[in-house]
Amino acid sequence: MNQGYGRKMKKLFIDYEICNKCPECVVKCSYIFHPENNGITSLREQIAFLFACRRCDDYPCVNACPANALKRNNGIIERSNFLCISCKSCAIACPFGTIAVDMLLYLTTRCDICAGSRVKEKDRFICVNSCPYSALKIVDEENLKEDKHIHKIGESIIVKVVNWLDIYEVTKK
Repeated sequence: MNQGYGRKMKKLFIDYEICNKCPECVVKCSYIFHPENNGITSLREQIAFLFACRRCDDYPCVNACPANALKRNNGIIERSNFLCISCKSCAIACPFGTIAVDMLLYLTTRCDICAGSRVKEKDRFICVNSCPYSALKIVDEENLKEDKHIHKIGESIIVKVVNWLDIYEVTKK
């Protein structure tokens, strides 16, 4: 994968089993508009909705949201940051604890993988260097060993997570 600058694009690797054990994400972020609202929190939410959500038939989290900030997209829950009022009704309604309260910061910034030229090379991926548990790494995709628990999210993110759908051989809705 070429980033357009004559070099291979590095991927952000998240070991979700380690990352999810962290009680509060303390990584720093290079996002200039809201550096205190790191993008890793939004990635944790995205990973939870993709791989940990049990896809309840009645979607109690969606129905509990008074601001209509949650919606189903092909069976996967998505949250609109602009609509979310951080009331935590969805987290309370989720019978499996998939929606963690620390994911519901009102000003959550979506991770842009230090996109474009807005970040100086020395400041790129400051999140990786500031994670105290080494849950984040920068990797070359072709150097990763094949593993059924490694999944690609978009073009820039790779996550190691046990997908409950695979464990219980559930067909995705």
